[in-house]
Amino acid sequence: MFVFIIRRLLQTIPVLIGVSIIVFSLLHLVPGDPAIMIAGESAPQQTVENIRERLGLNDPVPVQYFNYVSGVIQGDLGTSFRSGRPVADDIAQRFWVTLELSIYSIILSVFLGLIAGIVSATKRYSFADTSLMIIALFGLSMPNFWLGLMLIQWFAIGYTPWLPFDTAWFAPSGWGSFRQIVLPVITLGTAGAAIVARMTRSSMLEVLHQDYIRTARAKGVKERVVVYRHALKNALIPVVTVVGIQFGFLLGGSVLTEQVFAINGLGRLIIEAIRQRDFPVVQGAVLVISVLFVFVNLLVDITYRFLNKRIDLD
Repeated sequence: MFVFIIRRLLQTIPVLIGVSIIVFSLLHLVPGDPAIMIAGESAPQQTVENIRERLGLNDPVPVQYFNYVSGVIQGDLGTSFRSGRPVADDIAQRFWVTLELSIYSIILSVFLGLIAGIVSATKRYSFADTSLMIIALFGLSMPNFWLGLMLIQWFAIGYTPWLPFDTAWFAPSGWGSFRQIVLPVITLGTAGAAIVARMTRSSMLEVLHQDYIRTARAKGVKERVVVYRHALKNALIPVVTVVGIQFGFLLGGSVLTEQVFAINGLGRLIIEAIRQRDFPVVQGAVLVISVLFVFVNLLVDITYRFLNKRIDLD
């Protein structure tokens, strides 16, 4: 296990280098001059040149990339062009909001998805199975931004505002109460729950037809024990993969949902930085997301070993 973890961590180095090169190159191909955007369209040319010199934009692109990587190795993600603050501070301020939203959303997805998938698999072709899969298909097909707008309309600003909507609730430093997160969590958790439900059903149906399940039933083992102790554990391996991928995407920032609910999360920070040509913020945020995605995949691989001891990670 230890050798596997070390090997996977070493494999992340070329991945992160590749991500940094691609993001750095794409940002410099985007039309627009950060110095002009900071100084203003009507600013004198000398002022623009002074800003470019101060930000290092006059250096050749390879030199800019080398300076950026050198800073990252030392733990410095750079300084924002717009605010003048360290990029790490801006990311840290927004990251915890996105992390909390992602954790609650993935918990909701797993809870609802597992229940629906198990019920559908154990009651195959029944009314419950058909109904749950139709609901899952609807949840999978429904755009997040549309669902978010409908939830706001129904539960926040409609005739029965159980959860009054106020953009001032979503402070950059975090959440303040449960009612602030319930609508965004439902919005993000719905699609994830649908995917988990369909994957759980498919995996459970495959496992329930295995020989060792028939043997357990022939021995008189209770159906509940057969389903939850013998079948579910082995059926969770592909489900864990899906959950890991979903969680990685949520950590990357659910841009549309954050925009709809005016959440100052990581996704919204990246969109604002792209509009303002704030290269250091975009590069730092994407690099952080890439690191998190790699570590989530590492945790998924380790979870395989706990679910099935026969899987050899080394």
